[in-house]
Amino acid sequence: MGRRLLALGMQDSDFSMVAALESSQSNHLGEDVGRFLGQQENGVLISTETEELIDVMIDFSNPQGADEILDYCLSHQVALVMATTGLEKRTISKLKSESHLIPIVWAPNMSLAVNLTMKLTEMAAKTLKDHSSGVDVEIIERHHRYKADSPSGTALKFGQVVAAAMAQNEHRHGREGLLGERPRGEIGYHAVRAGDDPGQHTILFGMLGETIELRVAATNRDCYAAGALEAAKFLQHQGPGLYSMYDVLGL
Repeated sequence: MGRRLLALGMQDSDFSMVAALESSQSNHLGEDVGRFLGQQENGVLISTETEELIDVMIDFSNPQGADEILDYCLSHQVALVMATTGLEKRTISKLKSESHLIPIVWAPNMSLAVNLTMKLTEMAAKTLKDHSSGVDVEIIERHHRYKADSPSGTALKFGQVVAAAMAQNEHRHGREGLLGERPRGEIGYHAVRAGDDPGQHTILFGMLGETIELRVAATNRDCYAAGALEAAKFLQHQGPGLYSMYDVLGL
């Protein structure tokens, strides 16, 4: 994600890259970002910290890195696009409680298509919640073998959207054994990890005699980087507060 974010950001004339931050264990520290991407040198070196003036920071890292980036942005009054998933509860709490200090876009998925699909999921859930035969909701997500968290943060967010609309508040992760008839009020989650899949999510609404499936799939990681860049542009015109990709999309 860091590579694609840098590459797309360098192609967009609305941005001026001033820093590219990595962990202290990275093998790329000290490299020029342009050369790192196989392009001409641009004078920005990959480092663990920066003293440059920053308008907005985009974080695609890990929970530990997200903590450090959040603290940096709060102490330096820098707008933040938080795109890291699997955040610790304390980080989520700080995002919410301290967002009155800086503008923050926080979303489990930066893809514009995924967030539009979330809105469609909300519409379907609200419409179907009183269906006479009942509605079974299953969420199937598929990602690459290296993904650490299961189910994905995006799948959990889809579940939260459905739960809020349909009051289906029992969340079941996978099934095995003789479990009997499926309870009416649960949302099922199924995580597939295989190969280099950048991400697929299917939200299934099962009824008697008919089924609705909403599916969104990425063919590469550029959609996540592009969405994060759009969120960064959005923040340039916002005051302190906690925003979502719905706000970025105007939904």
